Amino acid sequence: MPTSDTIAEENTKIAGTAAFSKFMAVLQLIADQETPLSIAQLSVQSGYPRPTVYRILAALMAEGMVVENPRTKHFELGPRLINLASKSWAKSDIRTAAIDALHTLRDATRETVHLAVPSDNGMVYIEKLESPQAVRMTSRVGTRVTFYSSSVGKAYLAALDETQRRALLRAVKLQKFTEHTITDPEVLRAEIAATGQRGYAEDREENEAQIFCLGAAIRGSDGAPVACISISIPVFRKHENLHAAYIDPLLATCQAISLKLAGPR
Repeated sequence: MPTSDTIAEENTKIAGTAAFSKFMAVLQLIADQETPLSIAQLSVQSGYPRPTVYRILAALMAEGMVVENPRTKHFELGPRLINLASKSWAKSDIRTAAIDALHTLRDATRETVHLAVPSDNGMVYIEKLESPQAVRMTSRVGTRVTFYSSSVGKAYLAALDETQRRALLRAVKLQKFTEHTITDPEVLRAEIAATGQRGYAEDREENEAQIFCLGAAIRGSDGAPVACISISIPVFRKHENLHAAYIDPLLATCQAISLKLAGPR
């Protein structure tokens, strides 16, 4: 029989885990937004009462994880969190293995290049190299994109085995971002199958209007996808010869990084 002390200890652990989950939920909301949110907005989106959100924000600000704009009273990620994240990305084996090839790809295509890894029910950018041309992307390192509306997400799904892919797709809620976003499960399955057959993914203005993207997967030593690379192109300057301008360099880059990750055989 458990003792009263054991029960009390377990209850404390459970309470601590629940509190930490609330902190992470609020922090994730702040990180995911393009524009900073107010306490009222955070309360609505998190589902937590305003006093609870206020206490969480006060603790996060005290640790430098979140900062408040004194003029707007809105909240955004703080310098300590950004510093921790940058150290993590800098030490990432995938990023380290990919960075030189990403620079080469960006210079060859003259378009914005992203490196993304899976995170929960989507992908998160861990590296971004801007196009040297005038019109650039609004994305940033840390931006999260969905599996179904982004080229990196579709490339990742297509590279998974059927069991893993089905499990991820069951958890996905199809939300419309543009008039081109796929929201029909059957259409999405057909799109993923087509992506697997051709070896690369297309985002045809599905995640952001007027932006066309191509994506492909990087595989680890076991052949499973570990990351994906995308090339983001404003529609008005998309080259007519997609293969020569973007797809061939993209696939060659992903293959080179995959071989580098696999190491000597």
